[in-house]
Amino acid sequence: MSAAEELGFEPTPLRATTGPALNKHNLLYGVHAASAAWTNPRRKIRDLFVTESGLEALEEAFQKASDAELDRPEPRLVEKEEIDKLLPPGAVHQGVALSCAPLPEVEIEDIVDAAADDPLALVVVLDQVTDPHNVGAVLRSAAAFGAKAVIVQDRHAPPVTGTLAKTASGAVEAVPLVRVTNLARAIDQLKAASFWTVALAESGARHLHEVDLSGRTALILGSEGDGIRRLTGERSDEIAKLPTGGPVGSLNVSTAAAVALYEVARRR
Repeated sequence: MSAAEELGFEPTPLRATTGPALNKHNLLYGVHAASAAWTNPRRKIRDLFVTESGLEALEEAFQKASDAELDRPEPRLVEKEEIDKLLPPGAVHQGVALSCAPLPEVEIEDIVDAAADDPLALVVVLDQVTDPHNVGAVLRSAAAFGAKAVIVQDRHAPPVTGTLAKTASGAVEAVPLVRVTNLARAIDQLKAASFWTVALAESGARHLHEVDLSGRTALILGSEGDGIRRLTGERSDEIAKLPTGGPVGSLNVSTAAAVALYEVARRR
């Protein structure tokens, strides 16, 4: 018996789907991203396209959503090639593509308010990091090490596309990607809420492990090409550096974020 038969699903022609479901930018793909979205009560799901193997991979997610009585559409059983046509060339979808509405927006005021009850609140701030793979990887590390949000400047950050969500491996559903108009003002808001704001740059006077990270902390990272901007550094409480000592003097921004987040978690 096939996975579809075991789960009681009937194959549905792909041509029955129209509108937003066929827009590549509204589709999440990959088992982890789709599973997290399917089981997230804040997500409104429009359609789910799956192959036989994708259906099997999502069986646990189907059960969780059913147990939680979430409103979910009937999955559409399709061939791999049909999903290929829905997504950007080369997308590794693992037989799963999900059409959904964007998550409700979270404002920086929401993060600040929630931090009032959390003396160890941790957030990441990205200064002009535009690559969706990097932002997705930072979200994944933020989720792994307990950060409450990743804050970006709206006009210098990528949208939450399938590429970003796939790289984040489900973290898009767990860690809010907070968009702000003015990053310097956002840093001021964090400082007013007793966050110690630490920008990471090679010009830092101290290594990160020498910085007091025992309270609310905001880690600020810049783009790989330019690093943090001058105003961002001036607004931060201090600039620190990671202790790299090999022939390569700098790290990819997502790797640097993972190292810095680990250091905060280790110290706590």
